[in-house]
Amino acid sequence: MSARIATRCPHCGTAVEEPGFCCAGCEMAAAIIRGAGLERYYVERTAPAPRPAYTASAGPAWSEAPVETLPDGNCEVRLHVGGLTCAACAWVTERVVLAVPGVGEATVSPATGRARVVWDPTQTDLDAICGRVAAIGYRPRALAAAAAPDRELLLRVGVAAFCAMNVMLLSAGLYAGWFDGIAPREAALLRWTALAISTPSALWCAEPLLRGAWGALRQRTLSVDLPVALGVVAMYAHGVVATIRGEEAWLDSMTMLVALLLGGRLLEQGGRRRAVEAAQALAGIAPAVARRVTATGIERVPAARLSPGDRLLVGLGEQVAADGVVVSGAARVRMALLTGESEPIALTPGDRVVAGAVAEDGSVEVRVTAAGEDTLVAKMAAELARAADRPVAPVLADRMAPAFTVATLVLAGVGLAVQGPSVALAVLVVACPCALALAAPLTTAVGLGAAARRGLLVRGGDALRRLAEVDLVAFDKTGTLTAGEPVVVAADDAVLRVAAALARHSAHPVSRALVTAASARGIPLADAHEVHEVPGEGLTGIVDGQPVRLARGAHGVAVVGMGEIRLRDALRPDAARIVAALQARGLRVALLSGDSAPVVARIAGEARVDEFVAHARPEDKVAWIVARRAEGRRVLFVGDGVNDGPALAAADVGAAMGEGAASSVLVADAVLVGEGLAPVLAGLRVAVSAHGAMRAGVGRALAYNVLAVAVALAGWMNPLAAAVAMPISSAVAIWGARRVEAA
Repeated sequence: MSARIATRCPHCGTAVEEPGFCCAGCEMAAAIIRGAGLERYYVERTAPAPRPAYTASAGPAWSEAPVETLPDGNCEVRLHVGGLTCAACAWVTERVVLAVPGVGEATVSPATGRARVVWDPTQTDLDAICGRVAAIGYRPRALAAAAAPDRELLLRVGVAAFCAMNVMLLSAGLYAGWFDGIAPREAALLRWTALAISTPSALWCAEPLLRGAWGALRQRTLSVDLPVALGVVAMYAHGVVATIRGEEAWLDSMTMLVALLLGGRLLEQGGRRRAVEAAQALAGIAPAVARRVTATGIERVPAARLSPGDRLLVGLGEQVAADGVVVSGAARVRMALLTGESEPIALTPGDRVVAGAVAEDGSVEVRVTAAGEDTLVAKMAAELARAADRPVAPVLADRMAPAFTVATLVLAGVGLAVQGPSVALAVLVVACPCALALAAPLTTAVGLGAAARRGLLVRGGDALRRLAEVDLVAFDKTGTLTAGEPVVVAADDAVLRVAAALARHSAHPVSRALVTAASARGIPLADAHEVHEVPGEGLTGIVDGQPVRLARGAHGVAVVGMGEIRLRDALRPDAARIVAALQARGLRVALLSGDSAPVVARIAGEARVDEFVAHARPEDKVAWIVARRAEGRRVLFVGDGVNDGPALAAADVGAAMGEGAASSVLVADAVLVGEGLAPVLAGLRVAVSAHGAMRAGVGRALAYNVLAVAVALAGWMNPLAAAVAMPISSAVAIWGARRVEAA
């Protein structure tokens, strides 16, 4: 009888007794790939694909992913694709998704496994798209399900640490034998045991390092993993030969290097997840249940079922479940996660409150204005996640990393030729070009999250970098430097009492100003009946038994037959303080407005800005910004209206008020959340801190590498010391990025 020769499934690599596929799933996956003309995948991949496990029960893994409807009617989703082992896996997944009828865009990152898909809902749906991906063996799921650290990497780190500690103990016995003597048989036992324990570290734990270096070489690029991978392979090969010959091996250095490198990758992975975790923290601060006021009493309902117009009751210790306006009661709420301010904020009728705010005392009834995905915290989370996905433009450090890799290999060759393998290995191990590449993405991720937590949503790393270079801040007036709503500046109490009685029945900004002023003065409002509002003309009704008409006056609002109430647009409460703080940082501040010169001059004087421009049409604002940029200025423009869109686009950085026109928010590089201007100052501080941290990180990495490689090349550092020193540079880069949080 002739023995059967085991072969492998051409798709997943499972052993089979006869040539062919191991199961119908792999056969279907291969058919999908070949049907899409993607046969090159089987040549380019570095490892077999995962075995398909597409079942009906797999659906919920992706069905929980939030689907966004775009303005053009298409749908967009962001997912995590598990099972990717190399760039070829990401490539074939991307192409398979693009082959689904109705899919217009698809991108898959081989580094993070994050995918973005845009499709026409009239032609396909999420189940069809994800089912196609699952059918070829990969695991699409909601991003929230992928937030935890990589379990496989954690396992590799644990095994590598176990191997390193035990090999170090065995090596310590051999080193002790240099002084006290050791029998050859005992020395051989220690060496062979160390080799056995170090083998899993070299062949399995170090696989990600080796795979990354090999994959880059196949793509004809130099990866920062290459010197380290060569060092691991060389030290393990030397250890095998030295153990057979009964000579000194460097297996302790090799296992320590693998353990420290994988530990560093685990820390790096945590750093890269920071922006996403910040988004999830923001999205999770709103409660899942709310107390809704109904005609029959109070009922507890899921927050997802709330809609604009609902009334919520929020008491001591409770969280607000949706954005809204206080209609009755008084309370103090804490919104530290949204505003960065630790002090609680007092709420009275007419004040706005956002989902996630916690009532520290008192009780209020809130009328819902936005719920679910439309709340401020949900929009902040979505915007932060989108910003984290945007690629960061290459910086000097990114361009230096490949050249540094080449230099490391050349110097290692010189060390091998001049002083022998020990010096060459020390050079390969101690060099850390990856620290150069870490500086930009880590500080960018941390900076985006820190800015968002302070109320400024920056759309990407490039905008954050440009924000750090700003030296001129220009504000629009209405709705930006001012509150955008009128306030009462002069009124007789009797006239205000009658006017507010009518105004309480209207939602117009002027009506709100009248009611607020009467409440602030403690004026009891009269009863009003038969109130009618005519848009553009005013209010009529019966007050104290007499007909009353509220109409537009020369300087505000007139109560016909009684008198006039003067109103004007006022500065935001924090405007003057923020302008002064910006000027204290050496920034020039300007005010651009389409209003008349006297009005703009008054606001400019109250805010103490350096210069102002009145009667500025949209094209005038653009021309002013272009002229300043031509002078070498770096301009940040902050605006809120539809007419501010061109100026926002013309500036180096455009920041839109979150409550402003949708068109201005869409064109801006950053969005302010909340009602004040504090996020402008906080965002600038974070951007400058992140930029400084990145430059300092590059400087430290360069200094470390020059010094460490020089010491190793001189023969003053053995491979074990190099293995301990190498991850220090990456750890310092991570530490430097985390300091941005304190900006």
